This record gives sequence, structure tokens and C-alpha cells, in this order.
Amino acid sequence: MTVEYLIRLENISLTIGERKILRQVNLTILPESVVTIIGPNGAGKSTLLKILLRLQQASHGEIHRKPNLEIGYVPQKFTIDPLLPLTVEHFVRLGKKPKQYSLDEIFAEVGISQLKNQSMQMLSGGELQRVLLARALLGEPELLVLDEPAQGVDVQGQSELYQLLASLKHSHGCSVLLVSHDLHLVMASSDQVLCLNQHVCCSGHPEDVSRHPEYLQLFGEGLSGNISDGLAVYTHNHDHCHDTHGRVIKSAGEQHG
Repeated sequence: MTVEYLIRLENISLTIGERKILRQVNLTILPESVVTIIGPNGAGKSTLLKILLRLQQASHGEIHRKPNLEIGYVPQKFTIDPLLPLTVEHFVRLGKKPKQYSLDEIFAEVGISQLKNQSMQMLSGGELQRVLLARALLGEPELLVLDEPAQGVDVQGQSELYQLLASLKHSHGCSVLLVSHDLHLVMASSDQVLCLNQHVCCSGHPEDVSRHPEYLQLFGEGLSGNISDGLAVYTHNHDHCHDTHGRVIKSAGEQHG
């Protein structure tokens, strides 16, 4: 039977000591799709990625992966020894062999051709993210995973980066899993938006839910806008309420009781 998904997480939970990090998280990533995970700081977004990448063991739940799935990963933080003489080209080539695309083609696609001979230590935040992206793409992944790629990037750079990521599912035939902590940075072109706050409290397709009553109630009509504006839109179906920091404060029944 043909596997129709790349990765499927079923009832993933993680408890460390008495602290519950994740509770019954379900997520399915389909081929050639863009999935964005949003949520407040401490929501468990990066932890969920580690579990998905098999870098951390879940307390409960199951992970189903397509056989021989190739994953490219762009970490949230990356530092280079300032004394290590390493150019962008040398860094990207380390342990990597071009497959379908040449190094020059990948560099041109992500917009770093002019940085080929640049020292890694001289890169800006936005430039470093593109270099890490080029390295991940060189292995021709079926799934590209990025943890907070907009961190340290200016607003213009964020917009350009999101447009580039959205185009990869067509140019490379891969899926993109993107993590962000800010609602306003969610890509407008996401096929699925999932809000995580230890559990999945919000999920949906942006185009289907942009005028959803609960979305308008939570964020106001001023944020509904057109999807092309780059604003995040998603359903918010749950039985609890959040404060301005995303913390669960009471159930919906308690609020109206």
C-alpha cells in the first residue's frame, strides 16, 4: 500500500519530571505541502521538532515515517568558531555531495551566489539562514524542517525568506515544516497552520478559515484581511481560553458559567 504521508505523529506526549511539555499532539505532513507551527514561547514547538527528527524520545505516542525519508534541517541557532577559516562554499560542501542540482544552482536559487567566497564569520543573520538553507537543499530532501528561520532577520528579509520557502514545494517537490513563535510571521502560503501550546489548540487551512467567526472573535476583523497580506489565519476550536501570553487560564464553560 502506498504511503500518502511523509510523517504522521499520533498522540505525542512528553513529560519530564512533573512537567508536561507536550500533550497528545497529532500532526500529519503530506507530500509537497507547507505546514507552519506557531505558538508562544515555551509551547513545545522546538521539542516537537526534536521528537519528529528522532533527536528526543516521546513519553507516549507513535511516529510513522515514509520509508527512507530524506529530511533537511535548518536549526534555530548555529555558531561557527571565529578562528576557523571557512568560506560559505566550503561550509556547504562539508559532508554533502550535490545530487540533482549543482552547488551553483542551489546558491542562485537561495540568493547567495555573491557570498560563495565569503567568510562564514562575516555573514549577517539573514545571510546565514540562506546558507544553512542551501546546505539542507543540497541533499534533495523530501521534507525541509526549519526552526524559527526568521530569528535575527529584518522584516524585509523575513518576507523574502518566506516567499522562497513557499516556492520550494514546487521547485524541489518537497514539503516544508516551519516553526515560528509569532502569529504575524506565519506564511500566507501555508497549506496548514497549527497552533501549539503544549497541546494542539488551533489548526486549519488559511484560505478555509480566514473568515471563521472564532478567528474574528479572537483577533478582530482587522487581522482577518486577505491571505496575501501575509497574516496568519487558522481555526481555533478548543475548550479553554488563553491570556495574552498564550497561557491556558480557564475552560470555555468556566468563562461563560
